[in-house]
Amino acid sequence: MTTTNTPAEDESSGASPRFADALRELGLADLLPRVRRFPDATRTAAEAAAAIGCELSEICKSLIFAADGVPVLVLMDGSSRVDLERVREELGAEKVTRAKADVVRETTGYAIGGVPPFGHHTKTRVLADRSLLEHDVVWAAAGNPHTVFPMEPKDLVTHAGATLVDVRERDS
Repeated sequence: MTTTNTPAEDESSGASPRFADALRELGLADLLPRVRRFPDATRTAAEAAAAIGCELSEICKSLIFAADGVPVLVLMDGSSRVDLERVREELGAEKVTRAKADVVRETTGYAIGGVPPFGHHTKTRVLADRSLLEHDVVWAAAGNPHTVFPMEPKDLVTHAGATLVDVRERDS
């Protein structure tokens, strides 16, 4: 008899059931045992880095913006901020703003603080800042504010369907 993980089993191993299903659909089920769950929230990059014991820049933030009202996902290293003007230029948009919480949930299927880099409810354009490639491994949210998973940045960019760009704020 063949058994499959139930949503409750996925939850206990770390990943949200929706994200666990997305990993399986992408042929990435081998990542499920690597998902780490923490008792305290890892909602911010700083909280995640502290819990994991890694550098802040080794966290991959999944941020939703609205470019002329259309959601776009930006993957950014945890120690950097997104330069909205650079995103606007990259997309050829008139205006780029941070998306509201309800738009993030509607677009991705996840709440802010737990948005993974892929496995979203809807297909969106994805930009990944090149700064992510400076690491051998980065950690990203696994569908809820208490879970993260490790992945090689090049693989993460590929599975997210992202375009590599330079959209982080420059040091003044």
